[in-house]
Amino acid sequence: MPRTITVISALVLATSLTACGSGQSAPTRLIKQVTDGVEVTITENGSKIKILNMLLVATETGDAVLIGTIVNQGAETDQLLGISVGGNQATITGENSLKQQAPIRFEGDSANAKAVFFGVTPVAGRHVKLLISFARAGLVTAEVIIRDKRDDYKNINSGTSAPAEINASPDSQPRQ
Repeated sequence: MPRTITVISALVLATSLTACGSGQSAPTRLIKQVTDGVEVTITENGSKIKILNMLLVATETGDAVLIGTIVNQGAETDQLLGISVGGNQATITGENSLKQQAPIRFEGDSANAKAVFFGVTPVAGRHVKLLISFARAGLVTAEVIIRDKRDDYKNINSGTSAPAEINASPDSQPRQ
């Protein structure tokens, strides 16, 4: 009899504990972070935009360079309006029009855009809230990590000269 009670208790506990956090709205189901880069899907205002592998790389010149890809999977063209951290705007060069299945790639062999936060002295290892603005999809916030310039990111550089005015550090607003 005691053995039967033990077996039944173990089965009840096993099935009830494995059900914790399951279902369509489970918090663990909604998190998507592959390696260091963050992934976000935007479905606001009829949009279908994916942000893939987004992170920042700290350079030896005190700049932060954006890494990642933005893909418009919707039928309507959208436009990247701006990227900021803690009120500091990135200097964006290259492609900013998001046509269907024509990704904007920041850095890498197939890069068609560059986004740099000049003179912000980023601190590797910190997480910051990156605010990305689109014409149709609106605003989206992604919490991204700042990586140091090594391994896959050893050849990343700011690539252009800094604007005349430089603001405070984007990592002055660490994850809260």
